[in-house]
Amino acid sequence: MINKFDPASADALSTADRALLARRRATLGDIYPLFYERPVHVVRGSGVRLLDADGVEYLDAYNNVPAVGHANPRVAEAVHRQLTRMNTHTRYLQDGVVDYAERFLATYPAPLDHVIFTNSGSEANDLALTIAAWRTGRRGVIVTRMAYHGTTALLAGVSPENGPSMPLAPYVRVVDAPDTHLHGEHAAEVFADGVSAAIADLQASEFGVSAMLIDTILSTDGIYPGERGLLAEAFRRVQAAGGLVIADEVQPGMGRLGEHMWGFQRHTDAVDMVTSGKPLAGGMPIGSLVLSSDLSDGYARDHRYFNTFGGNPASIAAATAVLDEIEDRGLVAGSLEVGTLLREGIRAASAGSALVGDVRGSGLFVGVEMLGADGQTPRDTARLMVNGLRDRHVLISAVGLTGQVLKVRPPLVFTAEDTAEFLSVYGDVLADVEKEGAGS
Repeated sequence: MINKFDPASADALSTADRALLARRRATLGDIYPLFYERPVHVVRGSGVRLLDADGVEYLDAYNNVPAVGHANPRVAEAVHRQLTRMNTHTRYLQDGVVDYAERFLATYPAPLDHVIFTNSGSEANDLALTIAAWRTGRRGVIVTRMAYHGTTALLAGVSPENGPSMPLAPYVRVVDAPDTHLHGEHAAEVFADGVSAAIADLQASEFGVSAMLIDTILSTDGIYPGERGLLAEAFRRVQAAGGLVIADEVQPGMGRLGEHMWGFQRHTDAVDMVTSGKPLAGGMPIGSLVLSSDLSDGYARDHRYFNTFGGNPASIAAATAVLDEIEDRGLVAGSLEVGTLLREGIRAASAGSALVGDVRGSGLFVGVEMLGADGQTPRDTARLMVNGLRDRHVLISAVGLTGQVLKVRPPLVFTAEDTAEFLSVYGDVLADVEKEGAGS
């Protein structure tokens, strides 16, 4: 993980932050990584702004979970109102969860007409793989090389982004993401051929092909939106082999990519299941698995699915408020408009730079492929950019096979004015990193 704080660097922190870090490590340990060479001690947020303990304001160009902004008043009021009434499990008849489910499902293409609510995207992905194994009678799963899909034991086994210390399950086959920077117009064909090879390998094994689980923006692989339809042929080959396609929309969903509500719709409507998570409710615990009634009701005939607080009233109230905000404020179209300004602005600011190899994205999801300067790797350059932006109070992160791609993914309420501020700081930091590289 490139954007990870090293506790050995604690001496660079203020006395107060060193004390808080010591208390944190004494209680939480080091299993929760902190971001940046100097962590940000946040105490408050509003919209796309975060404030630290010293009152310094940061422009948030990274966080997708607070989809409609930090401390969104509409979401906060909806949760408060519901909590002062009741908050209990979903085995009673309740209006809220049904009202929301009807509106939520209306954003999906047919035949995706049923939804199962969970507490997290991890739970949703876990259930999706379980249903795929039931339907197909097989276990083999195809994922991309740097995929991350969740924290359960099942999902850790299909998440190579966790690293070699957490080995993949034996029934998993890994394929390279459709690298549009490397393969250009041939990326879709190269990707589909890689998927075909994985299918053949699974069919030759004891596992067979159960599912392909894929984040449709390839977030942790390096952000590869590609041309519309990029993923369609690979999906078709999985389904022709009898497998199911599961679109993990935790990051690309909720209108983030512009034009459509869900990322898979840039490529095809022909997916079998769709999952999402906490962005649905601005950070409140929720996940969703959307699938056909045939899959849902068929699985229910022979299996009991038990989730005490999946789709609880408080989380549903928050999710309803988030959907209200997206619809009332036109945030899907806004994501396309502002995202285009952001992407084209980064391209213009990067023009002529020897450190930037590619700028790609869709809507408010942009990846910037960094190159190495003299004596530096692309990962080094990305690390300098991420921390240089942080030092100038702009927050992003980095992803990719070596951590070489800047990840710019702000809340959906990012504006043209926020974009102008981001671009000004980005240009300054890029110039500084170029000078540092030239002086090395």
